[in-house]
Amino acid sequence: MLSSPSHQNHSPHFPICSRHRSCFSPEICFLPALLSSRNLDSGSISFCKRTIMTNSSGGISSVAMAKMESSFKPEEARIPPEIPLSIPPITKFKIALCQLSVTANKERNIVHARQVIEEAARKGAQLILLPEIWNSPYSNDSFPVYAEDIDAGGDASPSTAMLSELSRTLQITIVGGSIPERSGDRLYNTCCVFGTDGKLKAKHRKIHLFDIDIPGQMTFEESKTLTAGETPTIVDTDVGRIGIGICYDIRFQELAAIYAARGAHLLCYPGAFNMTTGPLHWELLQRARAADCQLYVATCSPARDTGSNYVAWGHSTLVGPFGEVLATTEHDEAIIISEIDYSVTEQRRIYLPFQRQRRGDLYQLVDVQRLNSTRTT
Repeated sequence: MLSSPSHQNHSPHFPICSRHRSCFSPEICFLPALLSSRNLDSGSISFCKRTIMTNSSGGISSVAMAKMESSFKPEEARIPPEIPLSIPPITKFKIALCQLSVTANKERNIVHARQVIEEAARKGAQLILLPEIWNSPYSNDSFPVYAEDIDAGGDASPSTAMLSELSRTLQITIVGGSIPERSGDRLYNTCCVFGTDGKLKAKHRKIHLFDIDIPGQMTFEESKTLTAGETPTIVDTDVGRIGIGICYDIRFQELAAIYAARGAHLLCYPGAFNMTTGPLHWELLQRARAADCQLYVATCSPARDTGSNYVAWGHSTLVGPFGEVLATTEHDEAIIISEIDYSVTEQRRIYLPFQRQRRGDLYQLVDVQRLNSTRTT
C-alpha cells in the first residue's frame, strides 16, 4: 500500500515579501504584524499612505465599504449576481489526493485504484480525488480502446461501477478523476462525482481540450479523438459545493470565476500536466485560481512513468484560499491526506475583501448558462 508523504506546511497568515512587508499597490502597504490577532480589534490598520478603518474582526468598516460599493457597483461585476457563499454541510474534513501509477492494463488500474481509495478512507478521508485518465494510458490511440459508456453503467463502465460501490460502502464522496467516456459516436474526457449514497451526482466533460504545439518539446491534440464538453459543472455534496475542471480547464480563470460566483466552496482539478508545462505552470495555476477566487483548490495527477509516451509531472497539491500550498508531493505514487477548513475561507475574505471591491462599472463576467436559465424560468 502507499504511504502518505510528509506535507509542505505553510503559514496561514499573509505572505511576507522583501523587507518583511507586503505591498498590494504603490499606495497601500501593511506590516504583517498589524494583522495579528492582537491588533485586529484595534479599530484601524495603518498603511504607508492611507489609513483604512476596520471593524472588530479586522475587516474594512461597513461605512467605508458601503461608500466604495455605491460608486464601484461590485454587484454588477457578475451577471447574474454572485450567489453568497452558503454554510457547508461540514466545516472541517480530510481530503485524499490519490496520485496513482497508470499502466496499460485496465483491470489492474481499477483494482489498484480500489485498494488506494480503501486505504485513504481508512486514514479518515471523507473526500477522495483521483487523477486525470487513471484507467488508461494518456494517448489518442488509447482513448477509443479504454472508453466506457458511463450512462449505461454496470459492465459497460467497470471503472465508475467500482467508484459507485466504494462511495456507498465507505460512505465517502469521490471526485473520480477522469476516464475516457463513449457516448454515441463521440468520446469525452469525463470526471464523475459520486455521493455517499453511491449515486452519480455530476458528470463533467472536459471543456477545454488540450491542443498545444511547443516545437521540439510537446505536441498533443486531444481534439483528434475527443469532443469538448459544453457545460460547467458545480455539484452539492456532503463536503460542500464543488466546482469541477479537468487539467487544461485550470488555465481558464473565467471558469473558476463562474464557479466562485455560483457559490463553490472548493475547486477540484484532476490533471496530467507534462514535463514541459508542469514545472512552469502546474503549481502557479493552482495558486492563481485559489487566490483569484479565495477558495480551496485541489489537484491530482497520475504518478510519473518515464517509460510512457506521455510523461506526467505529478505533484498533486492542495492549495488554501490565500494561494498557500497546504500539502503536496513529488512525482511517485502517493496518498496525500490533508485537512480542509472552510472557516478559513470566510476569514481570508474578511482580511482581503476584494470580492466586494470589484469595479462593476468597468467590467463584467457573464455566466451564459446561468443567465439563460434565469431567462427561461
